[in-house]
Amino acid sequence: MSIAVCPGSFDPITLGHVDIVERAAQLFDRVVVGVATNSSKTPLLSVVQRLDLARDALKHVPNVEVAEVPGLLVDFCAAHGAQVIVKGIRGSNDFDGETPMALMNQHLSGVETVFMHARPQYAHIASSLVKDVMRFGGDVADMVPPKVHNAMVVSMGEKNMFLGKEQS
Repeated sequence: MSIAVCPGSFDPITLGHVDIVERAAQLFDRVVVGVATNSSKTPLLSVVQRLDLARDALKHVPNVEVAEVPGLLVDFCAAHGAQVIVKGIRGSNDFDGETPMALMNQHLSGVETVFMHARPQYAHIASSLVKDVMRFGGDVADMVPPKVHNAMVVSMGEKNMFLGKEQS
């Protein structure tokens, strides 16, 4: 059985992420979406929210499961019996950023990384950009699944209230 892991922070999961996972699910018997915490970023959504939203966004794909990455990705891969990591890339910046991680994962455990190019209609969508656009009042409803959009609206409203700002 071929098993792949699609890791990311998924803060939030976007339609680009969904597309990569759907395409990976056509290539592998089982795909585990690994929701990780990026220590260099302050998340908008909690890990529990990101897990729930990813499960909801991918529930239509029968050979996909979603789980939290509690530590090193290579340990997560070993625990799930994964032979490969699948990473979506939008362009050369993503490739340049992902290559050292792919090489480190291969060095640590032998697990290979496969890069899957984003489809053109999703190549401009990045979680960080989606959050920035929404923070400044832009419409991102066509870039994320509906439940993700709703969760972002609620979370940004709560964060703005906490900071003493009104949401426009």
